[in-house]
Amino acid sequence: MSETGNREEQSTKKGRRKSSNGEMSFLEHLEELRWHIIRSVAYVSIFAVVAFIMKDFLFNEIIFKPKMPDFWSNRMMAKLGDLLGTDVLDINQKPLKLIALKMSDQFMLHFTVAIIAGLIAAAPMIFREIWLFIKPALYEKERKYAGGAVFYTSFLFLLGILFGYFLIVPLSIDFLTTYSVSPEVENQINMRSYISTVTSITFASGFIFLLPIFSYFLSKVGILTPGFMKSYRRHAYVLLLLVSAIITPPDVFSQIMVAIPLVALYEISIVISGIVVKRREKEALEA
Repeated sequence: MSETGNREEQSTKKGRRKSSNGEMSFLEHLEELRWHIIRSVAYVSIFAVVAFIMKDFLFNEIIFKPKMPDFWSNRMMAKLGDLLGTDVLDINQKPLKLIALKMSDQFMLHFTVAIIAGLIAAAPMIFREIWLFIKPALYEKERKYAGGAVFYTSFLFLLGILFGYFLIVPLSIDFLTTYSVSPEVENQINMRSYISTVTSITFASGFIFLLPIFSYFLSKVGILTPGFMKSYRRHAYVLLLLVSAIITPPDVFSQIMVAIPLVALYEISIVISGIVVKRREKEALEA
């Protein structure tokens, strides 16, 4: 047998020996990642197909509903306005008609919205696949502490989705569709622009609500500490107010309604970071 053949045989035996010891080679990691991605794509595809079939419900009861007067948030805002004796909170009370500028717009947007719905519906399963991929690299204690990672990540993401959909989206639609620089200009809202606004705001809210999760992992690797977050609390509040101002109409009431949950999430992140740092310090002393 040639020298090259001997080296290949030794390399193969070495790879098998690592596998038998429970350690995965780089190629095995890639193979494992590939299957997690395939399963995630499969989950999204299944939900997307279901959403595509349920076209009437998807568009009339979800996508287009926030612009209608009978949407839950619009009705609640109107009731709140009645209690406060003001009509400022009467949002989306006028009918809004959308237009499609291209022949293929409605079909392509139907396809796009179905994929987005599939992504949201499959989010818990995607988070589970991510967790299953990184779980083998964690120590036993880390697995124990992060045991509810999939649940909490999914819960916060979906909570953010609902927050954006029921609060920020209707406020944004009312402001952006009624704002005018002159009576000479008539608003004709493109369907693509409307859907892009709804989906981008909703997704942004979902990821913003993952702030405590990011805080946990950044504290776990030592990048973030509760002392740092407390010392820059005022700066963070200003930043959160800016974020709320960007994703909401420019009225104080809307900005405050959005900023309060963001501030609460920041304070929760400080508590989570403190717990993680204390555990890490305790483990270091025990070692």
